Amino acid sequence: MLIVADDVTGAADTAVQFAGAGRPAELRLRPGASDARVVAVSTDSRACSDVDAAARVRAAIADTPAARVFKKIDSTVRGPIRAEIDAALDALAQVAGPDVVAVVCPAFPGVGRTIADGTLSVDGTPVAETSVGRDPVTPVTSSHVPTLLGAPGLRLDPADGPAEHAAQLRKAGRVVVVDAETDADLDRIALAIDELGDRALPVGAAGLAGALARLRGSSAATEKPDPTPSSDVDGPALVVVTSLHSASRSQVRALADAGAAHHEPAPEAMLDDDAWETFAATLSTNPDAEVVVLSAPERQADGPESVPPPVVAQRLADAAARLVRTTSPAGLVVTGGDGARAVLERLDGIGIRLSTGDAEVGPGVAVGSVVGGASHGLAVATKAGGFGEPDVLIRAARAVRGRRSTR
Repeated sequence: MLIVADDVTGAADTAVQFAGAGRPAELRLRPGASDARVVAVSTDSRACSDVDAAARVRAAIADTPAARVFKKIDSTVRGPIRAEIDAALDALAQVAGPDVVAVVCPAFPGVGRTIADGTLSVDGTPVAETSVGRDPVTPVTSSHVPTLLGAPGLRLDPADGPAEHAAQLRKAGRVVVVDAETDADLDRIALAIDELGDRALPVGAAGLAGALARLRGSSAATEKPDPTPSSDVDGPALVVVTSLHSASRSQVRALADAGAAHHEPAPEAMLDDDAWETFAATLSTNPDAEVVVLSAPERQADGPESVPPPVVAQRLADAAARLVRTTSPAGLVVTGGDGARAVLERLDGIGIRLSTGDAEVGPGVAVGSVVGGASHGLAVATKAGGFGEPDVLIRAARAVRGRRSTR
């Protein structure tokens, strides 16, 4: 299976659903061959124009042949989603024919994302009324997903079976948005997708991926998953938080309260090369700290000294790479999709070999090891910035310290 995501953390938290079901899974920064049964690639297209995003999706599918494709989208429906869906359908039509149906459900009940009557809510609040509606790069202007995508909406009746549901999806049109408020709803959608076979393009987030992984888990039961090694590293976990979301800020505070060594540059240091070099040169890992945190400046998104998010990601990735090179961290935790890609690239990594997620840390967290570069084998966890309990990064740091880096 090929997972085409619009950012790195989304690619990882979707692929790890299949890794947890016993299918070897890998995140790759660039399309290409892999021996994993499930390969996830990121097009980094969430902030792209429709034309650019569509071209990236078509290229990803062409460059990474797979029997099935899962189109990962943001669980809060940011980005040029309809353009990406149409591009994926066009690419699949060359193989499976013109009657492929995009079954769209970004619901992820485990982190509070649900869809009822077409309206996407986050913890009970329509998504456009949350901070996502004020996103500085990709604001969501409507909570009604069918309206956003120009597609019909559908709710699958539990009284009907997979064959009836598949027929309803085919009849609805080329793209259809399906309600889901619980994992049971997602399981029902997964059964309908399975009934459609290669005539279905699943479009969703880790919630729908998890339902498909559960459905197909029995067929992967005979495969031997990658072992989870025990730790023999005494170094700290390095946590890099590039996300500006309030959930990430709460998680940083929880780490600091738990005794983590915390480094947070001033906005002006991120905007000036000389000031940044001065800050970066002072970084070190406290020998007594089990966790070291690098985080984006608080309030920098709306103040007079605002730092563009790509600059935040690149600066913190630079600092993280320096610390990895000059110290011996037990593992790495990265929050924020742009930051995850930037850190991996600074380490000359080509991806992440994924092992497990939810059972070890929490929903939406992917755990594995770096593939490629001098940091090959370094334990790593990734998480999107917009969700998670305040202690999730504490648990993620504990998880990577509990794995053996095979460098």
